[in-house]
Amino acid sequence: MADSNGASYLADFDSATAMLRALSNYLRGADFPLLGAMPRTRAPLMKIAASVVNQMPKTLREQVYIWSGRLEAISPRKLRDVNTAQIAEWVTRVYPNRRYPAVAVGSSNGAAVHLWAALGIPWLPQTFLIPVARTGVHPDEPVDDANWARQPAEILLERNPDIQLHHMNDPNQDRLMIQRMSYFRIKQRRVTVQPREFYQRGAGAGRHNLCCGMPDSVAHDPIWPPPVGGATVNEYLSGGKRVEEYLARYGSHRRRWLPPEPDGESPEAEWGFEPALREDLISFADRNGFRVRRILFDDPEQMSPLVADLYAWWNRKDITDERLLVDSFILMEPFWTARTGSIPFWMMFNKEPSASALHNYLRERDAMDEIYLMLFSHGVDSVGLVPIDQWRRILKVARKKSAFIGVDERAYPRDFAVFVRYHADLPRKIAARYPLPAPLSLRELDEFVNETSGRYQVEWQ
Repeated sequence: MADSNGASYLADFDSATAMLRALSNYLRGADFPLLGAMPRTRAPLMKIAASVVNQMPKTLREQVYIWSGRLEAISPRKLRDVNTAQIAEWVTRVYPNRRYPAVAVGSSNGAAVHLWAALGIPWLPQTFLIPVARTGVHPDEPVDDANWARQPAEILLERNPDIQLHHMNDPNQDRLMIQRMSYFRIKQRRVTVQPREFYQRGAGAGRHNLCCGMPDSVAHDPIWPPPVGGATVNEYLSGGKRVEEYLARYGSHRRRWLPPEPDGESPEAEWGFEPALREDLISFADRNGFRVRRILFDDPEQMSPLVADLYAWWNRKDITDERLLVDSFILMEPFWTARTGSIPFWMMFNKEPSASALHNYLRERDAMDEIYLMLFSHGVDSVGLVPIDQWRRILKVARKKSAFIGVDERAYPRDFAVFVRYHADLPRKIAARYPLPAPLSLRELDEFVNETSGRYQVEWQ
């Protein structure tokens, strides 16, 4: 779990928790082994365990994945202990205690994490995942899961009235995990006391705040919101041939899902930005002399080409070779990206939209000298999964060299050893070394944004 001193109910496998740790490690000049979830001293043991798991039969590997996630879930009665002030305190305590030129706030986004790393600034996530233990609910019965979650949700909201709660059920991507838990995603709607002190203590000259997230208009049903990527919204709500084949493949009694009837729209549970926090943040900034910059986009991966090109532009000062390092969900390494002089391209997942985003980026630019690719494994032959052969074809467009990072191609998408191997494999396969660069200034960021105005599907306000 995230931390024994105040945030033990947060999931280590959550995008916000992992990306927060990756960035805070970078700001300390450190790398990001084992997704930051356990001490480095356990790395040798974890490597052995991961290798053993990958040799197991498919069914056993799936059970290991299910129960490793289940160990992070809290019992419903412990939701009474959830305290958003403790979460805020933990978040600010993770970062080095020094002054920063700006502070970022917003939803999870791996490309944005590389932007914050380049700028040398901290990021405060709006959204966190609390996994809640439960049994007896079939993964293809979202209504049953919603009914089960009502009472625990009331307990959480009664104790934390300033948050927005998304009960998330994804029988496509999270089929294994939701067999033993429910996903409660909480969104901060107010600037809490601890971040207020952090802003005032941390911001140096200029006193900037960067507010990053998908805009208010990008939204899905708040009761059963389909996640971004993989199956389409229509497939989640109405089914189709791919859904039928997927459910038949897993021996389900269903041939389509029957989610709760949508009753409205709200920002997407994991990647969307809840606008109530923006309004409170702007009010706080006005009272304390901060400037707020908003970064808006319709899809999380629209940030990826912009940040990749920013790094390429930044690298040209000292680095002549072009090396693309592709992240996948929470498999990322800001420290080794900088140390190897690489250009980061973040993919949200291992699904068709992510492969298309990467393919389009490579097609629209000159061929890269080298391409290296990490692949998150979620353990499911899900709707929209990109097969390993297609990833191999993408790698082949490199002019000189390409390779997977930490990936067991035979085990994918049940390659659970990748969560241990990615970190050690990266510096072995990429030999180049550069010193960590001085942070990119906000003036330099403005210069790049002005030079590339209109090139990206990202709006700066």
